[in-house]
Amino acid sequence: MDEGGARSVDPRTDLKGMPLAELESFLSRWGKERYRARQLSRWIYGKLVDDFAGMTDLSKDFRALLAASCRISAPPAERIDVSRDGTEKALFRLDDGEGIESVLIPDEERRTLCISSQAGCALGCGFCATGAMGLRRDLSSAEIVHQVCFFARRLAERGERLTNVVFMGMGEPLRNVAEVSRAIDILLSQYGFGLSGKRVTVSTAGIVPEMLSLASKYPVSFAVSLNASDDARRSLLMPVNRKYPLKELAAAMRRIPLQSGRKVTAEYVLLSGVNDAPGDAAALARLLKGARIKVNLIPYNPHEGSPYVPPGQETVDRFRDILQAAGIQTITRERRGADIRAACGQLRAEIGEKSKIQKKRG
Repeated sequence: MDEGGARSVDPRTDLKGMPLAELESFLSRWGKERYRARQLSRWIYGKLVDDFAGMTDLSKDFRALLAASCRISAPPAERIDVSRDGTEKALFRLDDGEGIESVLIPDEERRTLCISSQAGCALGCGFCATGAMGLRRDLSSAEIVHQVCFFARRLAERGERLTNVVFMGMGEPLRNVAEVSRAIDILLSQYGFGLSGKRVTVSTAGIVPEMLSLASKYPVSFAVSLNASDDARRSLLMPVNRKYPLKELAAAMRRIPLQSGRKVTAEYVLLSGVNDAPGDAAALARLLKGARIKVNLIPYNPHEGSPYVPPGQETVDRFRDILQAAGIQTITRERRGADIRAACGQLRAEIGEKSKIQKKRG
């Protein structure tokens, strides 16, 4: 920091978050061959190196040039909380002091990372802790991808591998679609993380034009938050519904191009006495009938200041059974990381708050 307490900004060009084509274009200004961009990408995302000095197959002169003009950003993890069920939540402190949270969820052979795309969120969904923050700012592709780099390295240190990435953390990905697209490019690239499209999921509150545009460019999976079976209640829970109502949203979900065997996920947070009645389940089944859509039921995860409570297990099971009887593939999401406030809808990035569970330095 400078003497006035402001955070200093590194003027060097950040190479993290640059898709391969951008990196090739950047290096071409120095007369460097295209394969140099592939080398750099492999070091940054394959070997997870963030110091040019360690890139041993590059000449000393090239490494010196890179170090003088470029950087590979690596915002520190201010805190890592570890749940009793093995879920890990990291709080990252960004260059300007903002905070974001990411969650790693282990499940048998899968290691799924839930990443943030914004600091806060502007959509104001009534049941979501992130929405209560309001939008602080969009994240850059470097800040998005760094969350993946951090946990990929953490997993590699214990002989494990990241298998899935989901844009289900803080923020609405399709309100930051340009930077999210750059990050997806890196996630899918063989010179990035090499993930298949079915292992990268974009969760959205239903920003229809951007959803269809992104679906036409990348073979990623989509999860769409519905949370009600009629416009009146959905608009109360999710103000975005006033712009993209259920009928339009459901039609757009049917238009997403799908590879064989894949479906769009409809996410439905169950709120006791609000949207969990048998009639709600029947109406949802009618809305989705005949579409290649599966439903992910999420019993509400409470957070401080929220007026909502989760339904009982009997209510959850009854809702699921009605959907399944109507031919709708339905699963109930297992609650993970609730003891460290890492469950769905609980991310809030409270900078400076001391962990009550387990504190580790990343």
